[in-house]
Amino acid sequence: MGKKKEKPIDLENLTPEEELKLEIAAEIGVYDKVLSGGWRVLSAKESGRIGGLLSRRKRSREHEDEKGRDTGVDH
Repeated sequence: MGKKKEKPIDLENLTPEEELKLEIAAEIGVYDKVLSGGWRVLSAKESGRIGGLLSRRKRSREHEDEKGRDTGVDH
């Protein structure tokens, strides 16, 4: 198997999902680690924590969007 090429994190051109991932990384204290070495330097535990929080927030936002559509309230 070939090695994946490490792509540096471009803070100027982030997708909304990447922004959220970095926000979560900052909350759990691994932001500097990610910026200096990329996502691959994280342990499985750290990666799993970010993934779990990312999924939870996506579900929460989807639920809020549905709730807003049902009541006719704009967010």
